[in-house]
Amino acid sequence: MLDKIIFPFLDTVAGSDATAEPGLSALLNPIFMIVIFGLLMYFMLFRPQKKQEKAVNEMRNSLKVGDEIATNGGILGKIIQIKDDFLIIETGNDKTKLKITKWAVRSVEHREEEDDDDDEEE
Repeated sequence: MLDKIIFPFLDTVAGSDATAEPGLSALLNPIFMIVIFGLLMYFMLFRPQKKQEKAVNEMRNSLKVGDEIATNGGILGKIIQIKDDFLIIETGNDKTKLKITKWAVRSVEHREEEDDDDDEEE
């Protein structure tokens, strides 16, 4: 019954004779299920992961001097210099400088541009 709802065209391919031996439809059912499962996996797992990776890469490539960031290790700091794949950040009250890689940046906490916009409104 469920096969007739999901795959109504199988009867026309295999023939609608009830006495016929299972042939093509018995072979096509597993193939269609594998294809549907593969498409489901792609749209539920792989595609959202690719979108997330793209967004993270865009965020890391758009880092600027003055941005406040959080690293994967939980360190918060302000970017003072950018060199290729490395950043130099200041952390804490004593302005400790750390050299980190760009891939270690988890998120941008506060952008330098936002401070400029807030000052103009006041």
